[in-house]
Parts: sequence; C-alpha cells; structure tokens
Amino acid sequence: MKFFDEARIEVLAGDGGNGAVSFRREKYIPLGGPDGGDGGKGASIWAVADRNLNTLIDFRYNRVFRGQKGENGHGSDRYGKGGADMELRMPVGTVITDSASGELIADLDTDGKRWLIAKGGIGGLGNSHFKSSTNRAPRQNTPGQEGEKRELKLELKVLADVGLLGLPNAGKSTFIRAVSAAKPKVADYPFTTLHPNLGVVRVDDNRSFVIADIPGLIEGAAEGAGLGHRFLKHLQRTGLLLHLVDVSPFDPEADPARDAAAILEELRKYDQALFDKPRWLLVNKIDLVPGEDRAARIKALTDSYRPQRSFVISAISGEGCREVNFAVMDHLECQRHQHETADS
Repeated sequence: MKFFDEARIEVLAGDGGNGAVSFRREKYIPLGGPDGGDGGKGASIWAVADRNLNTLIDFRYNRVFRGQKGENGHGSDRYGKGGADMELRMPVGTVITDSASGELIADLDTDGKRWLIAKGGIGGLGNSHFKSSTNRAPRQNTPGQEGEKRELKLELKVLADVGLLGLPNAGKSTFIRAVSAAKPKVADYPFTTLHPNLGVVRVDDNRSFVIADIPGLIEGAAEGAGLGHRFLKHLQRTGLLLHLVDVSPFDPEADPARDAAAILEELRKYDQALFDKPRWLLVNKIDLVPGEDRAARIKALTDSYRPQRSFVISAISGEGCREVNFAVMDHLECQRHQHETADS
C-alpha cells in the first residue's frame, strides 16, 4: 500500500428536511386542526481515529463526502426521518484543518477519538407549531437548515516517541531493524527509505517505545531539496531525536562533523521547536573505522557537535544498540513522570 500523509477533502453535511403543512381530515371530526410534522435532521459527518489505518490513501481519490438529507415532515404529526450520520475513519495522528482559514478543527491523537467536522442541518417546523387561539388553521412552516459545508486539509503526523535523523545512508533503516521488528528496505544507495517507518522497541516485558525512521535529509531540505523535508512533520510529536552520523563515509573528502552541522541547520530552518527537542548523537558504522583512528574521529565529531548525550554504535552488528535502547527508555519514562507531575 502506498503511503499518503496529506489529502484535501470536501465535506457536505445533510440538509434538514422541510416541515409539513397538513390538516387533520377524519370522518366526524370537522376542523381537525393542523397536524404537519417536523422535517428530519440532516446527517452530520464525523472523523474517527482508527489505529488499524496508517495512510490517508482512502482520501486520495474519493474527495467529496455528502451526508444524507433529512426527510420532509408528513401529516398526522409524523416527523421526517433523520439522515444517518457518516463516519470517516482516519489514521491515529491525523490533524484536520480548515483549508480556507487554517483553523485547527481536530487532532485525532488517540485511537477511537471522534470529532464532529460538519454538522447536519436542523429539520424545519411543521404547521402544528404555529397554531394559536387566534390562528387555528396556520399554513406556515419552516424549511430545513442547510448542513455545514467545509473544505478540509488532512495531514498525518505519525505518533512516535523517538525520531531518527541523518543523511541518506547514515544507517537509520539498519538501526531500526536492529532494535525493533520493523523491516524497512536497506540497500547501499541513497534514499532507500521513501516513506516513514515505525518500529516498536521492547526493552523488556513491560517497557517499550515507538521509533520513527524518515527519509534521509540533505542540505537544502528546508527549501524542498530531497525527500526528507516532506516528512519532518512526522518528528514533531516525538519526545527525543536520535541523530545518526556515519563516521566512515564512502567519500574520503566527506566531513561527518560538517555534514551533521548542515542537518542541524536544516532542522532549525524548518521548525525551531523541532530543533529545540532533546537530541542525542549516535556515532554509527564504527566497525568500519580502523582501531587506531576511532578515538580521533569520535572526538572530532563530538567536539564539533557538543551533544547532550552521545553513543558509539554499529547498527549492522548491533554493537552499542542495547545501551541506546535502555538509555532512551529511561529518558522517556522520566519525561512522562515530569508531565504527570506537572498535570497533577
């Protein structure tokens, strides 16, 4: 299935039915009086978060959603049938905004969350509502109200605790394969990853976190270069960023410290809040560096980067990955405790 994380749709809730103008007509009951029933309500349209979905592809081609109209009222005080509400199921993490104003409509951040995105019109009143001592045969009724009409933008931001950063071929996909059951494509050419991948890292039976891998960033990403800029939004909900840097690049003239600084600059240009998130450095592919050069390369990179924390790993062999998992788990649990304390 293709991965689509953006879509634009139009939702048109159902109009309410019109109220009826009717009079009671039965044998032996002259001047029976008004008995026009009310119109039924129009169908409302709801957005529902569904954890079984992971893409907005259902909204890629089917873009207009119309709710049922309410039925008109009938005689004998019979109300019209209301339109059945419509539910649009979307992946957890979908953000819904108004296309025209940019107003946030809903953030479907938990499974099962249900939000009204277009309200159906109220049914009109039948003439029985207008009878009075001075108006015993009213011929007034009211039409049903129109349902809400909106053009909406859907944007999927995956829900993950940890996000991976790095240049193409930095080893992000290899790392997520090493620490979780996720199986993203791994190859020896750039831009192997074309869409976000999620993996669940289980530290032990009752401790786990979700990690997200996005396509690699290159210099100029904030202005649209490469693929990664389209997916940076998927890192905005994370609590921690892991920046993987290859200390044994194919190009002998490449400078890992300079490349790492360029990625950080792209992050800052894209979103200052994303740049300010806790961020750790993972010095990757250390197994490819000769033993006598390792200490010098690691020191040059960490002195330039000045990370909050740093780890030396080899994603392909698994060296150092276990230590990263436990450190990440401890950090996330500390964050959660701080949030719970602040909320209480």
